[in-house]
Amino acid sequence: MTLVIGALTIGLILSVLALGVYISFRIFEFPDITAEGSITLGAAVAAILLISGTNPFVATIAAFCAGMAAGALTGVLHTKFKINGLLAGILVMTALYSVNLHVMGKSNIPLLTATTFGNYAEDAARALGITGSVRLLGWEVGERDISILVAVFGAIVLMGVALDWFFRTHLGTAMRATGDNPQMIRALGVDVGAMMIFGLAVSNGLIAVSGALLAQYQGFADVQMGIGMLVWGLASVIIGEALVGVRSLGLSIVGTIMGSVLFRLLVAMALRWGLDPNDLKLITAVFVFGALVLPSLLSKLRSRKPQVVHA
Repeated sequence: MTLVIGALTIGLILSVLALGVYISFRIFEFPDITAEGSITLGAAVAAILLISGTNPFVATIAAFCAGMAAGALTGVLHTKFKINGLLAGILVMTALYSVNLHVMGKSNIPLLTATTFGNYAEDAARALGITGSVRLLGWEVGERDISILVAVFGAIVLMGVALDWFFRTHLGTAMRATGDNPQMIRALGVDVGAMMIFGLAVSNGLIAVSGALLAQYQGFADVQMGIGMLVWGLASVIIGEALVGVRSLGLSIVGTIMGSVLFRLLVAMALRWGLDPNDLKLITAVFVFGALVLPSLLSKLRSRKPQVVHA
């Protein structure tokens, strides 16, 4: 049960990454590779602040601001210097590797003695009278595990609601329209470049928050922790669309969160069944390939199904 609780918690934390990827890839249709650097940047900024005694919530907000700066830089390179979007993201991601090393001072920072959001979650659970192990579906679950899961779930729900609300405001609607039809929104007097920069900033800010929460949950920040995370975010978005479709913005946000959790559970099951951890990235790529190809294959199979003609 501890494995399932851990998988759910990490899946929810990485759903913030998936939401950031959703903004760049689905709303703006922008191939933003910055994500693999900004998630580590968020973890690095949060970690260095936490070991200096900063409040975990302040550290997480600082990580969000750092991620926004990285995303805005990618947007500026693309819109102001006319650099290809994919190349702009690669340039910033490459630069962030050195930036992250400078922020951290070394390649790995342990947070075992630092006060993280997990400590606040445990304190809240004790204040509510929850102490020791909790029996859940016939299994004993530790107080820390269940309190962190509930806290992360509540935070993700608030983020999802806030994001849905934001994209229904005038600014959010302009951002969505920029991705759908930049010519039309430009004709209405909206600065498409500014919308793109702001959208990429919000996207990478969320990704950095995911990195900050992940570092606090795992108890360390590592300069290599962003490798492959973009694929994770894409897989979550694709799986979410397969689960709920793309009929509305709210459903897309819920589907993205569900896709991240389901994807983490699939990975946890694969590890439980004896998968070599060295093959984890390979299996992740296979899952994404399946998620990309399966919908079109099913569509082709349905179209080839013979039609019954009644006399």
